[in-house]
Amino acid sequence: MFLDGEDWAAYFREFKRSAWRLEVQPTYTMPAEAESLARFLRGEPKPVDHNARWHGTVRAAVGADKTIGRVRVVRQPLTEYQQYQFAWGIPGNISAGEDIRVLDLTNQDVDLPDQDFWLFDETTVVHLNYRPDGTQINRELIEAPDIGKYLAWRDRSVEISVPFRDYRA
Repeated sequence: MFLDGEDWAAYFREFKRSAWRLEVQPTYTMPAEAESLARFLRGEPKPVDHNARWHGTVRAAVGADKTIGRVRVVRQPLTEYQQYQFAWGIPGNISAGEDIRVLDLTNQDVDLPDQDFWLFDETTVVHLNYRPDGTQINRELIEAPDIGKYLAWRDRSVEISVPFRDYRA
């Protein structure tokens, strides 16, 4: 089943304990971010309300004793999009309460999927499918996932990654 609009947004309101993402694409070509990314690349200042909607989602979850986190996979050199995320996106997400870690695979090979996914409450998996240029194709609810596999990927990526602040240091 493919998720969009309100069906997709509901997952972020209705999860009970945790929402966690493995983020593996080097670039995300998201129409909603196009102008913001262009501003970053031109060296303009970050807008005060940058990513405010997501920050509200994170704050609401954290305020309800839920967790939201992710591991961001990178390889050197960072893409322009990753530089944008690291400068404009991730710091605000962390301030809102999201736990973001970085896994640098430049000099290592780790048995992780080359597939973005969200894991909700350790029971529900949604794949985020992308074209090679980073344009999202769809969000796919995985029916009867091998949940042990996804939990192992989450646990392994968290174990060998570092908190964003440590990666930046």
